[in-house]
Amino acid sequence: MKVELAYGAGVLTVDLPGERTTVINPNHLHAAADERACVLEMLRAPVAGPPLRELVQRGQTVAIAICDGTRPQPRHVVVPAILEELDGIIRLEDVVVLVATGTHRANTEEELRAMLGDDVFASVRVINHDARDESSLTWMGRFGDDVPVWLNTMWVEADVRIPTGFTEPHFFAGFSGGPKLVAPGLAGLETTLVLHDAAHIAHPNARWGVIDGNPIHDDVRAISAGCPSDFAIDVLLDGEKRIARAFAGELFAMHRAACAVAKESAMRAVPGRFDVVLTTNAGFPLDQNLYQAVKGMSAAAQVVESGGTIVCAAECRDGFPEHGSYRAELTAAESPQALLDAIAARSETVPDQWQIQIQARIQTQAHVVMHTSFLSDEALAAAHLDQTDDIEATVGEALAAAGDGSRVCVLPYGPLTIPYVD
Repeated sequence: MKVELAYGAGVLTVDLPGERTTVINPNHLHAAADERACVLEMLRAPVAGPPLRELVQRGQTVAIAICDGTRPQPRHVVVPAILEELDGIIRLEDVVVLVATGTHRANTEEELRAMLGDDVFASVRVINHDARDESSLTWMGRFGDDVPVWLNTMWVEADVRIPTGFTEPHFFAGFSGGPKLVAPGLAGLETTLVLHDAAHIAHPNARWGVIDGNPIHDDVRAISAGCPSDFAIDVLLDGEKRIARAFAGELFAMHRAACAVAKESAMRAVPGRFDVVLTTNAGFPLDQNLYQAVKGMSAAAQVVESGGTIVCAAECRDGFPEHGSYRAELTAAESPQALLDAIAARSETVPDQWQIQIQARIQTQAHVVMHTSFLSDEALAAAHLDQTDDIEATVGEALAAAGDGSRVCVLPYGPLTIPYVD
């Protein structure tokens, strides 16, 4: 059986034993016939609340939050549509587009132009949020479960705030998009460290597809309520990362509606666990580094047998990456269990430890083997990971070691498909 795996900007084709292979794809939504028209329609007839044009007045300032370059958000469609709706009321010089980087690196000018288009980049201010620049943050108070909240000052001071994102299952926040654009997207480092501390990440409801009773999402909603957005828009994508559906209006109502459709599309029941799970990280831009590839590992971990094998194909053109603390922390202990022990013993959260906590937990459950194009075997070994140049052979060896009747599950789109045992 030949299976195509999303990888980088293209696909990898692998040949697997058909009688032992189960392929789980998302129930892909169909792309809108006209992506721009789909967005404009929702701006004018939102899920909840008045249309965008009725919420703005002449002389006001507007802040639009967008996802950073690790997300396949169609910003080049959404942001021009918003600016079109604001035309004649809001001056372009009064608009700022804030890249909700969270704790990720800033996007380069070249990346921003590719994300937004040259016309938008030239017509409005585009600013990368910097969680570590205290001078760019405003203290908001404590929200949720006593989370100290610092937010981007440009966001706080704008007369009109418009978060834009896309909704898909998230491995510890339940779903992406919606209030996550505000925090951690535009939050200060201290805020993110508390939201992502060991207790939050270890909570049984901090998982794929759960937002109510998930302490991370509960706190994220509380923060967004404390600095209310005026209008919000999320989109859902098809298999080619084109807009399939749009949801807009009041932040929480539109996000719940988007989550409901995303759950039906992405979450797939399976009858039992598998000895081997072959996953990806959904191709570029999500598979551009190992840090992000933990999401693909996590999707696989939902249905792998204890002691089984996960093979994860992620291009990793951006390495570990080099920015942040992920690489240094991940390679600082001698084993995944030692990493978990070190995290549990800390009194303060270290940046990026949340990703390490989830990765190490998976690695104590299963043997994880990577297939990358930009990380060496030695670099991965320091991160307690093996690497394979031959996915087919590695899957075959793992099946043979598991014995007669062993089976492999394939997730060609990685974290865009969340399997669960029914």
